[in-house]
Amino acid sequence: MENKNKIALVTGAGRGLGKNMALRIAEKGIDVIITYKSSEQQAQEVAAEIRQAGRKAAVLQLDVADVKSFDRFFGELKTILAKEFGAERFDYLINNGGISGNTPIGKVPEELFDNLMNVHFKGVYFLTQQALDHINDGGGIINVSTGLTRFGYIGSSAYASMKGAVEVFTKYLAKELGPRGIKANVIAPGAIATDFSGGVLRDNPEVNKHVSSVTALGRAGQAEDIGGVVAFLCTEDARWVTGQRIEASGGMYL
Repeated sequence: MENKNKIALVTGAGRGLGKNMALRIAEKGIDVIITYKSSEQQAQEVAAEIRQAGRKAAVLQLDVADVKSFDRFFGELKTILAKEFGAERFDYLINNGGISGNTPIGKVPEELFDNLMNVHFKGVYFLTQQALDHINDGGGIINVSTGLTRFGYIGSSAYASMKGAVEVFTKYLAKELGPRGIKANVIAPGAIATDFSGGVLRDNPEVNKHVSSVTALGRAGQAEDIGGVVAFLCTEDARWVTGQRIEASGGMYL
């Protein structure tokens, strides 16, 4: 029943970085399953674009913060793998779905802290845990971190701390899953001009100018700067890369 075509599952792929990841992965000849939390229409549009390019695509709803919903999600995933892809398992898990939370340490409420933890660390941890029985040996896991684990911006302490935990988790995934030939890596974007954080970098000229001034390549990042790196990690060319943090920030704060 297994389909010889590779399949990638990208969380939060209806827009922004996740959308570009899904499209670029499809360009590598890999079929894609897209998850969304609330914007189904956007996710369906990305899937349609992938199909137009000649690859298979499917869309599933997923709230990565709701661990109790994962049993239902994987049940639906198993059904859609068989129905749409003729497969029992998939090959690449890209934990991309996320939220922002820019607040100074002294003003971080517990609710924000818990939301960030549930989305960016607890959700990633347990979604990956449950995915292990559904990923083919020789596949890969790509977790999304941030340049903010290397350099500091006031207001990012909770968000960056969760991403730091994900980076440590990724090393352990690489170690424990190595015997199965499964690679685990982190992609760490720098400041990217999307609608993330309310689109502040994209829409505020002063913020954009500042980011450009501290970036070696002289501009703010775009979603298109990230997807290709993730797509590379889903190919045979990256077969010897595991346990690594790959920062794609244009050289911010070198």
